[in-house]
Amino acid sequence: MLAEFGRMKRNSLQIHWRFVKNAIANLGRGSAAAVVAVLLPPVLVRHMAPAAYAVWILVLQTAAYVNYLNFGLETAIGRYVAYSTEKKDLQQRNSVFSTAFFGLCCAAVLALLCLAGVSLAVPELFPAVPASLIPQMRLSLLIIGFSMAIGLPASAWNGVFVGIARYEIPGLTVGGARLLSAVGVILAVFAGRSLVVLAAIITSANLLSYLAQYLTLRRIVPDLRFRSSLVKRSTAGELYGYCVGLTVMSFGMLLVTGFDLLLVGHFDFAAVTPYSISASIITLIIGLLYAVINVIMPHAASLHARKRADELGKLLISSARLTMLLVILTGIPILIYAGPIMRLWIGQRFVAGGAPLLALLIIANIIRTIGAPYSIVLIAVGDQNYIKIAPIVEGVSNFGISIVLGHFFGAIGVAMGTFFGAIVGASALLFYAMPRTKPSIEFSRREFLLSGVLSPILWTSPLLAIAAASSCGIVIQPPVIALGAMLSLGGAAFLLNRTQGIFKRFRPV
Repeated sequence: MLAEFGRMKRNSLQIHWRFVKNAIANLGRGSAAAVVAVLLPPVLVRHMAPAAYAVWILVLQTAAYVNYLNFGLETAIGRYVAYSTEKKDLQQRNSVFSTAFFGLCCAAVLALLCLAGVSLAVPELFPAVPASLIPQMRLSLLIIGFSMAIGLPASAWNGVFVGIARYEIPGLTVGGARLLSAVGVILAVFAGRSLVVLAAIITSANLLSYLAQYLTLRRIVPDLRFRSSLVKRSTAGELYGYCVGLTVMSFGMLLVTGFDLLLVGHFDFAAVTPYSISASIITLIIGLLYAVINVIMPHAASLHARKRADELGKLLISSARLTMLLVILTGIPILIYAGPIMRLWIGQRFVAGGAPLLALLIIANIIRTIGAPYSIVLIAVGDQNYIKIAPIVEGVSNFGISIVLGHFFGAIGVAMGTFFGAIVGASALLFYAMPRTKPSIEFSRREFLLSGVLSPILWTSPLLAIAAASSCGIVIQPPVIALGAMLSLGGAAFLLNRTQGIFKRFRPV
């Protein structure tokens, strides 16, 4: 009995350490993105012509659309590798990898064709871009887009690393590439190089990271590689059924955040810089958040393989509680100091237009992340089709409202579209998706709202109250803000201590 208890205790500690290690690895990857997001914009804004910087941001945003052609296959690989490893079914693992890799190669070809078309349509998409910058914009888009297209089949390797819970490998390769490209871009800007040179630097760093990932995969999982004989129609059908929901979600997120900057570039080109800075802060917060909560996916897949629906429900509630605490404690201080942050970061001239944009996008982000852990758990158990309605209705409402309000009010109208879309999306998750997924995940929607959402809001209410007063134009003295922050941090610590950590409820079988 004592020996069995000791074995279970050791296994439990190993699981807890694995969660911590993977979270730290993801945070390391996110920290690299954070360093780039914090250090790069101030340098570029101050050393590039305003129009050139705006064009550069639009190039990066447009090239990033290539990632949406992943169709959820990277996530599918991670899920099936974790599931197959738990079941010890290597044949399924290898077939999924080969079939998904072939699909990602086809997506890369499609991406290159789409990039060629978009580069030709640049003057129509962005009529306010100076004619002298059009040739550079086109060539830069093609160069960076090429590396993004190559990154589609390369994403299969990251999927494997996630499935075997080796998060540190993508963290090192992707994070290292971001830091390397940032240093290169800064040096090139100081030297007065063109946008095309900046694009070549980013492409070189991306290609190096793909090579590092491939060589690492061959060393860690030498028996896993692409084999044409394992590309099967039956596996493709299974992946299609799994990825349809992910693709719909991805398309919804494209409508939610992907087109915002392009709409600003079309309706209000002068506001591209402050809007992009505000959006980069939101991306930073979201990236760090997902770096922490994404580590629940392999464990959720394992619980699903063991048919532990009740433990999946507990994992969901605990993850939701942690998510709300993180997003409040990171986002609300930025909302309170939106003006000073914009002034310090990119200069006084962008404060008037940038601070309201940042505040509105932070509020929208807090609303949207209510359903983030739920989405991750559903993806892990293969029930993501149940949540495809939420991102679609959010995306359509966001896109439609942003177009209408953007036409009349410019950048602030686009941000308002994001805010209203977030409300629609969160409502769809709560009232449409959650009642339909109880067979796979046993939890009470009432407990989710009370314990996972409202409880963190209650324990951080001093900071939220200060943010509300500040948004209404009330001047809050720094000692009061400091007191509110300390009370909220104490409340958050008390809440986490009461739950005894997010994963301590779970014991290995």
